[in-house]
Amino acid sequence: MKYILFLFLFVLGCEVDEVKKIGKSRQGMPDAESWDAIITLTNEGVKRAVIRAGHLEKFNEKKYIRLDDNVDADFFNENEVYTTNLKSKVAEIEEERDYLIAIGNVVVLSDSGVTLFTDTLSWDNVKEKVFTENKVVFITEQNDTLHGIGFESDVELNNWKILKPTGIFKVENNEK
Repeated sequence: MKYILFLFLFVLGCEVDEVKKIGKSRQGMPDAESWDAIITLTNEGVKRAVIRAGHLEKFNEKKYIRLDDNVDADFFNENEVYTTNLKSKVAEIEEERDYLIAIGNVVVLSDSGVTLFTDTLSWDNVKEKVFTENKVVFITEQNDTLHGIGFESDVELNNWKILKPTGIFKVENNEK
């Protein structure tokens, strides 16, 4: 009798493993994730950027990539020569438009020595332009510090303009 009772309890205690639907939807979740990711962006087969990030999420249907955890991007000219480096907390890439938006503590340093600081910066790979509508601090090759709101430039930061310059400066009068 003890043997039958033990067998009965043993059978009741065992459950057949089944895949149970837990009701969690994949909607809004990435199709792929990667850690310590490196991606290369090209324009007509020419390497234009190599982007590194601690974490990457790819959304196939939206054709969208989100990079976070210390984004570090190197940009190259049409001859694939290094020109600038961008660092930010987050970056979003719209694959269909070939468009990148860097977000959070954005710092861009060109090989010529100019530096740009802003909160967000957009990069249009097709037009090869970077721009923002936010506040900027721009340090020139001569170590002049310029402030303003809004910024447009080529990727190399050679031909740039601050849309609404702000600040106080002293004009020296050399006339006698």
